[in-house]
Amino acid sequence: MSLIPLTSRGNTTYQALRGLATDRRARREAQATLLDGEHLLEAALAAEIMPRRLVFSASARQGRLAGWSARLPAVPLLVLSDALFASLSPVDSPTGLLAEIAIPRVMNETARFVVLLEDIQDPGNLGALLRTAAAAGVEQVYCSTACADAWSPKALRGGQGAHFRLGVQERADLAAVARRIPIHAAVLGARQSLFELDLRGAVGFAFGNEGAGLSEALRAHANPFTIPMSDRVESLNVAAAAAICLFERVRQRG
Repeated sequence: MSLIPLTSRGNTTYQALRGLATDRRARREAQATLLDGEHLLEAALAAEIMPRRLVFSASARQGRLAGWSARLPAVPLLVLSDALFASLSPVDSPTGLLAEIAIPRVMNETARFVVLLEDIQDPGNLGALLRTAAAAGVEQVYCSTACADAWSPKALRGGQGAHFRLGVQERADLAAVARRIPIHAAVLGARQSLFELDLRGAVGFAFGNEGAGLSEALRAHANPFTIPMSDRVESLNVAAAAAICLFERVRQRG
């Protein structure tokens, strides 16, 4: 493994990494992102995604993370000063390890369990939704153009490896997907309850913006239902609602 020390903020490699850490456009142009920590790197490797390079903080290079250099000897290794590394990490207490990967493009056109996400703004919420979807056995997730970046470091941390167990399509035409497979959507005042739906076949759920909910355009292509709840509560957080809906399908399929 080639070992490259890096100490200057003006270095072009550092600037490229900084773009992947902070800039959606940079990630899109490079078709790459950064994974923070061993857990996400292990999840990527389990999905047969090999990192382009590993980035260590100087202090972590001398500790237990150093074993990665022996495990992945063909992967280039960068070592940054602790201060430079901290400027790339999305967390207050950096793990000391980042991995650059190519963003996987997985499309499952025959998926029988899908989720449509419209204009989810918070990357942590988006990551949590993907994590819930993966746990429930969802095969494909479609994100609208105005969704947060699914491959941002914050969304990846929220997903905890779920990104590598799903097909994730960004900038998707959600209405077109809804014309291809039956889609259900929670709507206040709908006559049918979630627990009255038959979810055993090919099915999808649409979840909308944290504040505004689903657009009228997407609602027009979805079967409306309600989630029964106490009349003292108006609505649920989108991630909580998604968990209830997706695991109702798990329950129905036994």
